[in-house]
Amino acid sequence: MTYTGTGTTTRWQPWSFRDPSWQGTDLSGYKVEAVDGEIGKVDSATNDVSQSYLIVNTGPWIFGRKVMLPAGVVKDVDHTEKRVFVERTKDLIQNAPEFTDAMTNDTNYRQSLGTYYGEGGAGWYSER
Repeated sequence: MTYTGTGTTTRWQPWSFRDPSWQGTDLSGYKVEAVDGEIGKVDSATNDVSQSYLIVNTGPWIFGRKVMLPAGVVKDVDHTEKRVFVERTKDLIQNAPEFTDAMTNDTNYRQSLGTYYGEGGAGWYSER
C-alpha cells in the first residue's frame, strides 16, 4: 500500500511516523482513536528513527492490556484535543500479538507486529 501526502508517495513503513512533524513530540497521555472508536491512552512513545512505536493501555487496570503499535499505523495527531488517530479497528488492536515490557526491543516481536499490521496481515485495515 502507498500513502500520498505533502507531494510524495511512499510505501507503508511500520516503524516510522507518516508525518515527520510528529517525530520528537511527547504523545504520552494522548487518547488513542481507532477507526471505530476510542481504544485507550498512550502510556509511552518513542521517536527513534525507523523504530518508533506507541505503547497503548487499552483499558482499566485489571481488564485492559498494553499493546505496542508501530508508528506507521498513526494516521493523524490532534495536539489540541490530545488525540492520536490510528488506521486500525479496536478488534484488530485488541487481537494483536501479546505484549510485555520485555518485548520492547525484541527484534522477532517487532517483525511479528510488522507482519500483523502490514498489508495482508491479520491486523491490516483497508477502507473498502
